[in-house]
Amino acid sequence: MKAAILINRGGGSVGERPAIEDALASAGIEGDVQWLEGRHIAKAAKAAVAKGARLVIAGGGDGTISCVAGVLAGTKSCLGVLPLGTLNHFARDLKIPTDLAEAAKLIATGKARPVDLAEVNGRVFVNNSAVGLYPLMVLDREAQQSDLGRSKRWAMAVAATRTLLRFSSRRLRLTVNNQTAVVDTPLLFVGNNAYRLEMPGAGTREAIDRGELFVLVLRRKSRLGFCLASVRALFGRARREDAAQIDGVKTLKVDSRHSKMAVSLDGETLHMKPPLKYKIRPKALNVIAP
Repeated sequence: MKAAILINRGGGSVGERPAIEDALASAGIEGDVQWLEGRHIAKAAKAAVAKGARLVIAGGGDGTISCVAGVLAGTKSCLGVLPLGTLNHFARDLKIPTDLAEAAKLIATGKARPVDLAEVNGRVFVNNSAVGLYPLMVLDREAQQSDLGRSKRWAMAVAATRTLLRFSSRRLRLTVNNQTAVVDTPLLFVGNNAYRLEMPGAGTREAIDRGELFVLVLRRKSRLGFCLASVRALFGRARREDAAQIDGVKTLKVDSRHSKMAVSLDGETLHMKPPLKYKIRPKALNVIAP
């Protein structure tokens, strides 16, 4: 089996280079392995599609997978996933093995299935997007990693503490399936299909092909109230008064009085001009999965 193989060299995979190449070879997958900086992944994926690659293998975390998925969406090319990130939410929810050898064997079967993608203002995401406190934490974390050389986990812990000290709500105008409401919220969460909120399995998805956005609006609270609601959500004990869940969403428009908004997409943060226009793209991506 031939494939275009794109590995994010900055995603923690460099030390596993021999293991990755051995796993692919043992599974019978042929192709030149490209070890790329994250900023070059999209360009390489576009080049592979232009050359007619029917299988593009992406190795990295959710950000890398999301980047390649955005290029492959709506094409005849199929995505193979080597989960090399810290959390690998997309692979986990599709039950793709995290073991390199097992993931390569799965890709070699060539059994593809269509899954949904979501997008905001033309940018694709495979997992989720957020507006409010979370993007601010990501920006802080990235700055610490870049400027201070801190590990991702330690930087996020520091960022979470500092963001909490700057706790505030945002006034947003939401238009859901053409119905509009104004909300004050510290965090708006938009998922590619529904996320579980209860234990066991809190924070996971049962399916990524049901053609709906999952919208969660945290209710305006004090700093203490927000902390308690976050802890309850972490342990799958969320209460009705903690957040409003909106079901059956196909399109969502988010407007704000601010000229730009910090928006997280699969753990990375961008600054976008409102309104933010979210939509679901049913079965837009073919991915090799069980």
